[in-house]
Amino acid sequence: MENFKLNDLFFEADEMIKQNRISEAQKMLLDLVATEPTFTKAHNHLGWIYETRLKDLSKAEEHYKKALESNPEFDAVYYNYAIVLSTQKRWKELEQLLNKAKTLSHINLSVVNNEMGIMHEVQGNYEQAVHYYKEAVKACLEMKNVNIYKDSILRCKQKQEIDTY
Repeated sequence: MENFKLNDLFFEADEMIKQNRISEAQKMLLDLVATEPTFTKAHNHLGWIYETRLKDLSKAEEHYKKALESNPEFDAVYYNYAIVLSTQKRWKELEQLLNKAKTLSHINLSVVNNEMGIMHEVQGNYEQAVHYYKEAVKACLEMKNVNIYKDSILRCKQKQEIDTY
């Protein structure tokens, strides 16, 4: 199938997702990856469907890994896959993924550093979490997110105080 036809079908599936026609989108995306196994965006969307809608994290991970294999420069998959790893508390793998994401020239460093902060905060490493939240603030260009990251810093500092009681 020609590339432009595949892209048209992908955008149709994307529109179905926006319209909450999830099973139709899933079927179309599965057909797309059957036709073109290295269709990165289709694997990423399938991962998202399995993760957020069908709550099948192993299938989500399978598709995120295929997306990364076919295009390690595709930034969206790093954000999505990070959530799967974080949900499962697979910290070492998450840290490796986020460090790899940081090497991409077009990655949103504020988002990646925020994920690193969350990872450390959940593990009780508040000093490290504060460090990453500060890095997220420095890289951020949206005031709404700056405030979210600043709130995360304050929350970690309060947790640190509680640890000293």
